[in-house]
Amino acid sequence: MKKFYWPVRIYYEDTDSGGVVYYANYLKYMERARTEWLRSHGFEQDELIANDGVIFAVRSVEADYLSPAVFNDHLQVSAEVIKTGRASLTFLQEITRQGEDKVLCRGKIRIVSVKQDAMKPCSIPRAIMTKIGGDSED
Repeated sequence: MKKFYWPVRIYYEDTDSGGVVYYANYLKYMERARTEWLRSHGFEQDELIANDGVIFAVRSVEADYLSPAVFNDHLQVSAEVIKTGRASLTFLQEITRQGEDKVLCRGKIRIVSVKQDAMKPCSIPRAIMTKIGGDSED
């Protein structure tokens, strides 16, 4: 599956007292990239809730913080599905400075499709799986 990129600019409010991006903000940037990845495939999360009663929840996160980003950096955040399942998608995500190959942060994030009313796992809507070319490994 194709790797998706989303740009992020670092604002002063993103940094900690040491002047570097606060570690939890990298997870926010990855979340935004996954949302934009979904949007780039024609799906809006509010419509998935309204039409299918489905939300996506993070099941697990592995993050490696390799080098700091700082105020005013222009970053790009990738989102690439590396594994699909009946009710889950696993993403590999990397954050780099725009124009550079050096990875600042790398994450492996597994999301699960959940029925909003029951808060229990459910199949990812077929339209999404068809669009992304996913198979079912769960």
